[in-house]
Amino acid sequence: MIDEKTKREALRRLRRIEGQVRGITRMVEEERYCVDILTQISAARAALQSLAAVVLKRHIESCVAEAMTSGSEMERVEKIDELVEVFFKFSDV
Repeated sequence: MIDEKTKREALRRLRRIEGQVRGITRMVEEERYCVDILTQISAARAALQSLAAVVLKRHIESCVAEAMTSGSEMERVEKIDELVEVFFKFSDV
C-alpha cells in the first residue's frame, strides 16, 4: 500500500508526465522534427521509470518487509516470486 507522502509524490510526478505527453502530442500535430519528438519521448519514459522505482521501493519497504517479518512461509515465497517477476518486467534484461 502507498502512504500519503508517496501518493502525493506519485501524483505530482504523474501530472508532470501527463504534461510531457500532451507536449509530445502537440509536437506530432505540429509535425515537429522527429529527433525532437524522440527526445521528449525519452524524457517521458525516463520519468515513468523513475516513478516506477519510487513505487517499487515503497512496495519493498512495506508489503514485502511485512511479509518477510510476519508472514507465513508461503507468503514470503509469494512475495519473493512477485519481486522477481516485477524486476524482470521492468528491467531491460
